[in-house]
Amino acid sequence: MPSSHTQSVPGLVVPAHDGSSHADQMTPGDLAVGVLVGRVSQSFDFFVFGIGCVLAFPEVFFPFASQIDGVFYSFAIFALAFIARPLGSMFFVVLQRQLGLPTKLTIALFLLGMATAGTAFLPGYATLGWAAILALAVLRFGQGFALGGSWSGLASLMVLKSPKERRGWYAMLPQLSEPIGFIIAAALFAYIWASLSHQEFVDWGWRYPFFAAFAINVVALFARLRMVVAPRYAEQLKERDLEPSSMRELVRSQGNNIVLGAFAPLASYAMFHLVTIFALSWALLFTRQSVVSFLVVQIIGAFVALPCMILSGRVANRFGRRTTLAVGGVLIAVYSGWTALLLAGGTANSYVFIILGYALLGFTLAQAAGAVSSNFRPEFRYSGAMITSDLGWLIGAGFAPLVALALARYAGVPYVGLYLLSGAVGTLAALWISRRSGGLPND
Repeated sequence: MPSSHTQSVPGLVVPAHDGSSHADQMTPGDLAVGVLVGRVSQSFDFFVFGIGCVLAFPEVFFPFASQIDGVFYSFAIFALAFIARPLGSMFFVVLQRQLGLPTKLTIALFLLGMATAGTAFLPGYATLGWAAILALAVLRFGQGFALGGSWSGLASLMVLKSPKERRGWYAMLPQLSEPIGFIIAAALFAYIWASLSHQEFVDWGWRYPFFAAFAINVVALFARLRMVVAPRYAEQLKERDLEPSSMRELVRSQGNNIVLGAFAPLASYAMFHLVTIFALSWALLFTRQSVVSFLVVQIIGAFVALPCMILSGRVANRFGRRTTLAVGGVLIAVYSGWTALLLAGGTANSYVFIILGYALLGFTLAQAAGAVSSNFRPEFRYSGAMITSDLGWLIGAGFAPLVALALARYAGVPYVGLYLLSGAVGTLAALWISRRSGGLPND
């Protein structure tokens, strides 16, 4: 029964018509706001670092290497966060069981902000030598470790509280953060790049997006805490079995679901960094295109992804999330065959590659998280969705820029298409196996 008094969490509570608190009446729409704000912050953080790997880090931290080797080294450090993320998730699960969700979330997001701010203040190779590279790697690992601890259960609770026929729509909402985060990061870098000389950008201009990321993290921290500190929030998590469970027992009893859930979104996760970070490195290293012009085209592509995500939510409501993911996997498989022609076919073709890629990314990524939201037994739902998401990002996206750049340089652009095709095959295979075994749900 809802309580008859108003909760006293500042800024959060609006009395309901029946006298109960807004926290007691927390709707999927309310949860979506908290999820979206937090995810935009994380997405912005990661894209700031990713764009920095292409535009700044090769000269700041790897001046002894050629430009392309500097990007390789930067991409290797970029991948560290994806390795650290599942480790952070497991560590912070223990912390949450001891200290509670609000404390865990505060520590994780504070650590994330400190790692981001630390990168902004980090001296380059010219000042610290190899210690600068080591410090950059440690800070990047810290970002991923902290991101693993930022899992709050908001997204899972939002989907489970939504009407069954609307779950595809609500599963899509958190994914809007990815193109939004990229738009903000790319626009900020484009403005700074266009406003400064190259030397000014390398000396100090690249640091400003990291300062902005720290400020956005502070806003995201309070936006989330306003949700999770409400007493009714903890009750709702418990009611829906959204509490951390033993990782050992999770792996022992739900191992198949973890594997299926990690591979189901592989196509969209592989596409994720191919049209963002890798494509920017391609334009800078292998073409004469203007950095600002290419970033503008990518921003346009990110805007194109937004309505495609909304369309995906509507399609998933009608036909199911698993079916929507399968259709997206087939479309990405077809798209992969055109990679060489589009990416290496001149400026206009490369722009088509970006716009089409973002459209497909939006359609498929919108349901990537929804594929695992109710994949596990109730008592493992919270930890299962968390670790599955971490592994999916590690396998599908963590090394994508590094692998794609290596393939483009040493084997040729067609092999980048084959790499993307392998992600589509992984998605379709996981969905096919899940259908036969009754794994991933289609609702």
